[in-house]
Amino acid sequence: MTVGVLAHLFGSLSYRELAAKVSGAGFTHIQLAIWKAINDVDFNKPGKLSPGLAMSIAEELNKQGVSISVLGCYLHFFERDRTLLRENIERFKELIRHARFLGAPMVAFETGRPADGDQPDRDWKVLKETVQELVEEAEKWGVIVGIEAANDHLVGTARDLSRLLEEVPSSQIGVVIDPGNLLKKDNFDRQDEIIEEAFKLLGSRIVAAHAKDRKFDENGEIITVPAGFGEMNYPLYMKLLNSYKPGVHIIMEEAKEHQMAHSKRYIEEIRANSR
Repeated sequence: MTVGVLAHLFGSLSYRELAAKVSGAGFTHIQLAIWKAINDVDFNKPGKLSPGLAMSIAEELNKQGVSISVLGCYLHFFERDRTLLRENIERFKELIRHARFLGAPMVAFETGRPADGDQPDRDWKVLKETVQELVEEAEKWGVIVGIEAANDHLVGTARDLSRLLEEVPSSQIGVVIDPGNLLKKDNFDRQDEIIEEAFKLLGSRIVAAHAKDRKFDENGEIITVPAGFGEMNYPLYMKLLNSYKPGVHIIMEEAKEHQMAHSKRYIEEIRANSR
C-alpha cells in the first residue's frame, strides 16, 4: 500500500483542484478534513453535506485515481462550552452519515487539549459520553471511529487511549497510530520503548497510521518535521506496523509540497525493507 497524505497540506482548494494537486504529487489516497482542505463549500457549520455533494467530491478524486482513506475532523470532544460541544458532535455525526458516499471507511479525531488541569475527571467523563454517542452513530452506518493519542491532549499517551478503549468497549473504535505524537523532550531518549509500548497496547486495534518525524532543534527543543527529516526510529516503526497491521494505510503529515516526494520515498523504502 502506498503512502497517502493529509489533503490540507496542499492548502484550501476547490475539490476539483485538490484532486488534481494530490494526483499530480503522486498520491493515491488522502486523509480529508473537508473544512480545512475544501474551499468551494463552507463546511464550518454542520448541515452542508448531502449524498450528492459527497459523491461529487468522491467522483472528482476518483477521476484522478485518488481515494479517501480517512476523514479527519480536528474537533474538541470534551469542550466545556456545551453549545460548541454539541456542534462538534453534530459535525462529526454528519461525516459519519456521509462517509460511505465519500468512499471513506473511517472518521478519525484527536481528543483536544484541556484548557487547564483543574477538571480532569469532568473532562474525561464528558469525553467518554461523547465517544459513546459517536460510536452509536457509527454503528448505525457501519463506519469506524478512529482515535489518535497526542501529546498534551486529554488522551495524550498510548496508555490513555488503551484506558479509553476499555471504558468504551466497542469494536467500532479503531486506533490511528502516530509515534511522532507520543514523543517529546523528556522521553525522546526512550523512543524505542515508547513506540514498542504503543504497539503492545494498541497494535491489534490500529486502523490507520500517521507519518511525521521528530528531532531536537539548535536550542535543544523538540520539534516536528516531515518523515525522513528527523531522528525518529522509522525502521522500528515500520517493522512493528508491518508485523501488526500489514497493508494498513499510512498518511503522511507535516511535509511541504517540495518535501513530499522525499518523505514519501523515505517511508516506502523503509516499509518495503521491514517486511
